[in-house]
Order: sequence, then structure tokens, then C-alpha cells
Amino acid sequence: MNVQQRPDVATATQQARARGAFAHVLDGSTRPDKLGTLDAIAAALSFPDYFGRNLDALYDCLTDLSWLPSGEHVLIWVASDVLKKADPGAYLAVHGTLSDAQRALASGGERANSRTLTVVLAD
Repeated sequence: MNVQQRPDVATATQQARARGAFAHVLDGSTRPDKLGTLDAIAAALSFPDYFGRNLDALYDCLTDLSWLPSGEHVLIWVASDVLKKADPGAYLAVHGTLSDAQRALASGGERANSRTLTVVLAD
């Protein structure tokens, strides 16, 4: 079995910027619940005030990103294991929504536009 090690936040940020992407850091170490994680994602990606603080609203904002410049946006989720340990169901729901949004914005995805989303889990 090949287990890929997670990059540290500095490496993940450097790699994103090296390819011309915009890096957005989400520190999960201080937000061990679902609502706190949603708020932290909203802050990291400068979501508009109308963000509804639920998974549907998260998906809608993640697949829009029209308030951010065109290009690749990398959400670097540091210490995602904090939520995973505190509330495994919430972790799976948030992680799944991030993955769905990433796929939807990819080339050929249902919401593909001038912005893409890459999610990196970092230590």
C-alpha cells in the first residue's frame, strides 16, 4: 500500500503559487465543528455575506467564486483531522462537498468556468 504524505502548509502554498494559483489557507485546528469549519472556509475564500452556512450554500459558493479573480484557487485545509476526530460525519459531509465542487469546476465539469478549485489537505 502506498500512502501519500500530506504536505505542510508552507510547501502547499509554495506549490500553488509556483503554478500561478491563488492559495487560501483554512486552519482547521481551531474549528472542531461543522459550523465552525463552514465559517472558516467562507473566511478563507472571502465568501459573500449571503453565504447560508450550510452544505448546499457551501457547494453553491464554491462552484461560483465569481468574486475572486479568474484562475486556479487552492484551498489548503490544515489540520482537517481535528474535525475528522471530533465529528466524523461532519468531516465526511464537508470533505464530500469540497470534492464535489472541485469536480464541478474542473474542465468539462457541470459548472466549469474561468475559475477552478483545488483542495489540498495539509499538516
